[in-house]
Amino acid sequence: MTATSPSAAPSGARTRSLTPKRLYRVVAIAEAITWTLLISGLITRAVVGGETGDLAVRVGGSIHGFVFLAYGATAVLTAINQRWGVGVGLLAVVTAVIPYATVPFDLWAHRSGRLDGDWRREATDDPRDAVWFDRLVRWMLRHPYLLGALLLAAVVVIFVVLLQLGPPVPKG
Repeated sequence: MTATSPSAAPSGARTRSLTPKRLYRVVAIAEAITWTLLISGLITRAVVGGETGDLAVRVGGSIHGFVFLAYGATAVLTAINQRWGVGVGLLAVVTAVIPYATVPFDLWAHRSGRLDGDWRREATDDPRDAVWFDRLVRWMLRHPYLLGALLLAAVVVIFVVLLQLGPPVPKG
């Protein structure tokens, strides 16, 4: 019995691995929740106005923006791991643009079996496993802390660049 096997866990302890389904679901729900923060900020600005309203939009918008980017990264990683077609992967990313759409997409992906299985860390007989990109993804999945740090760094860099560019300004 090894230290990593579930039966090696102390009695009463539950070991829960972070499967593609679990990661995707948590981030999809977080993305929907942050939509609520952003919409609440917009309503506060419309009703209250002034600095309080602007602050509510800045805070809600910033939190939503960060989670939006994290969801996009998670959707891409999940699409690659689960070998979704380009259309399904693109649809997963686009659902973040529509308020609350990540939740129905998650439910559909779950019901259709698109989130079943674990992370693809080892090669199989599938010819796609020989492609350099697939080998790179498997290597990264075998080093989850490095992968998480790289994804987090990418999200932070994109977030900071977008903050520097400023909010979208309507033309006209």
